[in-house]
Amino acid sequence: MKKELLNGILFSAAGSFWWGVIGVFYFKYVSFAGPVELVIHRTIWTAFILFLSIIFFSRLNFFFEVFNNKKKIFILFISGSLIFINWFTWIYAVVSNRLIDASFGYFIFPILSVLFGFIFFKEKLNKRRVISIFLVLISIIYFLFNFKSIPWIGLTVAITWSSYNLLRKKINVKTDIGLFIETLFLAPIALLLFYFISQKGLNDFTLSNLNNMFWLFLAGPMTIIPLYLYLRGVDLAGLGASGMIFFIAPTGQFLLGIFYFNEIFNFHKLISFIFIWIAVIIYLKDLNQNK
Repeated sequence: MKKELLNGILFSAAGSFWWGVIGVFYFKYVSFAGPVELVIHRTIWTAFILFLSIIFFSRLNFFFEVFNNKKKIFILFISGSLIFINWFTWIYAVVSNRLIDASFGYFIFPILSVLFGFIFFKEKLNKRRVISIFLVLISIIYFLFNFKSIPWIGLTVAITWSSYNLLRKKINVKTDIGLFIETLFLAPIALLLFYFISQKGLNDFTLSNLNNMFWLFLAGPMTIIPLYLYLRGVDLAGLGASGMIFFIAPTGQFLLGIFYFNEIFNFHKLISFIFIWIAVIIYLKDLNQNK
């Protein structure tokens, strides 16, 4: 195996493991702050750290290049809104012991991305991808009929993340610059929300507790580090290999939900997940053939 490919696999695996395991433990640990304050700090400190890195690495020219493009700015505003919803939903799932439901979303998101690419951008579908999409739809319908409720956490995670990735793919903006602009749009909203919760004395980020401040500040690095690792893996190993490795993330979340946090996983959920896992296996075979 070439050294570059091996390094790419290691980077992608580290990023995916971080999302699926390390990130879960971190957000569980800081769950005392609640999902609203957590998404506030994730937004603010991600923007702050990216701002420092853009200045440090002299990348302001890339920022202004994008900022002067009205089409790209508009799309980044939409994608920023999507990632804000995605972050909040995932954090809510972790805090409220719905990690299995969140993993459902990340298992199906690549396949939903294929479906959205076909619907909105006329991307071609082959037989394997059609079967994968069909199995995902069966899983969702089965879930709906047997639980008599929409699996909203999984669907929200999957739809927002797949839509986000499609939009970012189409405008071809450097990852750090794009995420900085997205969080820059969201920062005023996050600051306003923080003002309201602090006025009511509901904030855990306070000078009277420096330990809490430190842990909540880490929401920024905990977002940026795995993203860097995974994208570095994509650069070295390619999208096909990294796309297969990504499934470490939902697998880690799923296993932690069942075996560590003792979330409920009954027979009907198992059937629904079996459809998803078959769809994922078919999708991975297609990725392997086309990488």
